[in-house]
Amino acid sequence: MNQIDLNGRVAIVTGGAQGIGRAVAERFAASGAKVEIWDLDGALAEAAAAEIGKGATGIAIDVTDAAAVKTAADALEARLGSVDILVTSAGIAGPNFKTWDYPLDAWSKVMRLNVDGTVHCCQAVIPGMIKRNYGRLVLVASIAGKEGNPNASAYSASKAAVIALTKSLGKETADKDIAVNCITPAAARTRIFDQISQEHIDYMLSKIPRGRFLQTEEVASMVAFLASAENSFTTGGVFDLSGGRATY
Repeated sequence: MNQIDLNGRVAIVTGGAQGIGRAVAERFAASGAKVEIWDLDGALAEAAAAEIGKGATGIAIDVTDAAAVKTAADALEARLGSVDILVTSAGIAGPNFKTWDYPLDAWSKVMRLNVDGTVHCCQAVIPGMIKRNYGRLVLVASIAGKEGNPNASAYSASKAAVIALTKSLGKETADKDIAVNCITPAAARTRIFDQISQEHIDYMLSKIPRGRFLQTEEVASMVAFLASAENSFTTGGVFDLSGGRATY
C-alpha cells in the first residue's frame, strides 16, 4: 500500500460503516487522518469506528436531514478545529423497474438520499473550507451515471446528478485550495447488492471487461489520493474505476 499523507486532517465519510465507505475510512485512518463515520445505522458506525481505532468515531446521521447534517458538521469542527475532507458514500440502489413502471415513491427515495443527501453534506462543510482556504471533497457517483443502466433509471439519474454537481462545485471553489472530484466506480460486491436483482447483478458483471467486480480497497486507494494535499490542481474531475467499462 502506497503511503498517502493525511496527517492532521479531519475527514467525514458518509455511509462509512460498511462497503466502499468503510474501506475509505480505514485507509484514511491508516494515512493519519481523524475520521468520523456517518451512517444511518449508528450502532454499526460505532462498531466500525471501534474496529478501525486510531481515534475514529461513528455516529448515526440521516443525510437527508439537512439540519442534522449541519449540526453534526459544526460539532465536529468545534471539537477538532476543522473539517478538511468529505467523502459522500451514503447511497441506495433502489428497485429494478422499467422507467415507465418505476414507483414514484421509490424514485423520490433514491433522489432524496443520493442527490439531496450529498448536497446537504457539501453545504455543511464547504463554507468552513472556504474560510480556511483548504478542503478536499470526493463525491461517490457511479459508472451508471455516465452510461445509464437499464431497469435502474432512478439510480443512474441520481449518479448523473452527482457528476454534474461535482463539476459545478469544482468551478465555484476553483479560486481556493479546494478540490471537488467524484469517482464513477463499477459495481463492488457490497451490501447494496441486497437491494438489486440477480439478473441486474449479472448484467453489471457482463459489462466489466476485467471480468470481476471492483474491490473496495481499490476504491479507497484512489479516494485517498484525491483527498490529499498532493491533489492540488485537479478539481471538477470524474475518475473512473470501471475495469475498462467506461468509454468516455
